Amino acid sequence: MDINPKTIVRGIVATMLAAGAFLPLPALSQVPPRFYWKSLSGATAVPLIYNSMSGNSNPFDQGNTFTPGAFFEGSLALGGYAHTFTLKDRSAMVAVMLPVGRATADVIVAGQSVKQSASGFGDPMLEFDMNLIGPKAQKSIPDALRYEPGFSLDLLADIVAPIGEYYSDQALNIGQNRWYGRVGLPMIWQIGSWAPGRRTTLELLPAAWVFGDNTDFVGQTLETDTKYQVDAHLTRDFTEHVWGSFDAVWYKGGKATLAGVEGEEFDTTGIGFTFGYQINDNVGLTFGYKSTVSDNGPGDLKMDQFMISLVSGWHPIIEGSKRLQSE
Repeated sequence: MDINPKTIVRGIVATMLAAGAFLPLPALSQVPPRFYWKSLSGATAVPLIYNSMSGNSNPFDQGNTFTPGAFFEGSLALGGYAHTFTLKDRSAMVAVMLPVGRATADVIVAGQSVKQSASGFGDPMLEFDMNLIGPKAQKSIPDALRYEPGFSLDLLADIVAPIGEYYSDQALNIGQNRWYGRVGLPMIWQIGSWAPGRRTTLELLPAAWVFGDNTDFVGQTLETDTKYQVDAHLTRDFTEHVWGSFDAVWYKGGKATLAGVEGEEFDTTGIGFTFGYQINDNVGLTFGYKSTVSDNGPGDLKMDQFMISLVSGWHPIIEGSKRLQSE
């Protein structure tokens, strides 16, 4: 078999490239396109990400607790680590992200504009994903050469630890002072050829976010009901090195209760796009934009997000093959 390491590397980096967009932490963040594509077991990626966000909700609050009449702005930088492995003959992945950033808010109180700001480290997130339906794990280069997703279904679990920067005397914070997490079922449908430069996929992720209580939210207790979320992506290769995606997300539920006073649950839709470019065999660049569209009412969630990511990915087998070819 004539094996071209660069072909395999592109597949690995294409999978890891999406790690540069995976941001379950900020508000309105969708699961990125192509993040749950499978690659050769043992691959590793390190993403560096910048996000700029604005709207009527704290962009660091995944509960999307919005404040009518308020305006929030935030800048977020993230560093992370993602690694693929084999578990019971199935593809699996573990990832961790650590955010750092700043946010400001203008809130109208008694007819007066009040400004708050916050900065520092946010709450780290740990993610685990395991394939349940679809091709078995890719344990070797021939496995990777033969791989096509067809239809695949995964089980996903996230947990966020409340150890980020938090001040109980103000409503705006980078950390959220509560445990929360997500359970989801990522799905991928392959449409047509799987040859690089011609790949097309339809991807869905239904998920539920579950929140613990923040027992010291400016001296009160903040509770948030379960939030349901569906992400959708239609992705397409433009060339072997460039791909794009049309993205959509729908949120339902997430009613907040503060000091016994109930808010309203939200029903929010957002759309966006993502472009990815593979700079070389090990480095990928992505750009993305997302915005709510069902946000005309005074009590609707309004958020916008722009993202740039740079991701480095590698695999010891591939790097060894490249060194042998260069000798």
